[in-house]
Amino acid sequence: MSSCVKPLVQSNEPPIVLLHGFDSSCLEWRYGYPLLEEAGFETWAVDILGWGFCDLENLPPCDVVSKRNHFYQFWKSYIRRPMILVGPSLGSAVAIDFAVNYPEAVEKLILIDASVYAEGTGNLATLPRSIAYAGVNLLKSLPLRLYANYLTFTNMSLGTILDGTNVGRLHCLLPWWDDATVDFMTSGGYKIAPLIRKLTTLPSTINKAYPVGIPSVALGHRDSDIPTVKQKTLIIWGENDRIVSNKLAVVIGLNPVSLEEDRNNVAAVA
Repeated sequence: MSSCVKPLVQSNEPPIVLLHGFDSSCLEWRYGYPLLEEAGFETWAVDILGWGFCDLENLPPCDVVSKRNHFYQFWKSYIRRPMILVGPSLGSAVAIDFAVNYPEAVEKLILIDASVYAEGTGNLATLPRSIAYAGVNLLKSLPLRLYANYLTFTNMSLGTILDGTNVGRLHCLLPWWDDATVDFMTSGGYKIAPLIRKLTTLPSTINKAYPVGIPSVALGHRDSDIPTVKQKTLIIWGENDRIVSNKLAVVIGLNPVSLEEDRNNVAAVA
């Protein structure tokens, strides 16, 4: 069963669909979502299979293909028209993977602090399952989550960081979270770097989308059998990002992830 935040506003314009980052949930958008609705956008915030609050009592596979197919079935059942797909961090990889495989479902892409150059989960995919389970237990621990939030945000009070930590790990307390996370980790994860190997002539301002999407030449590929992103794509990055280097993108002056500190800026861009 899928979990999401459904829109209160209905519009004839393409809906905005908000994904989340690695091992997060739709609550990542708890500050930005209301601003988008106040601006009149039909907005969905969707949990990716295996993360968030999806009901996984009968645990399905949670690899990339399963996540993609699950999201497509959600789109086909409820949204049913081309959307503006927004992906922060690893959600950018999810968005690109989906747009390449189901181009008819995506009109435009917005990528925020895109984590797309890692070649999947790397050596983590070969870990013995007992060690993988130990690793995911560390992943959901309060100290590690608190440190990750400290890295993510600047000039935030300890109370705000603690609140973000508690909200960010809430879904980890679901009984199937460990199994779903290990399944994703050992499956190899997202490997989309070949699709975006070399981005060129990106916009230098925050309010312009790359006019022709991400073409094969910009991706560093000319192979006819490699699909490319056809949609117009806006890339947003924070110059203070201490998790994913902003040197991979143009600098626009936002902080990492940009969903709490810079919610007004991100909503304005969308």
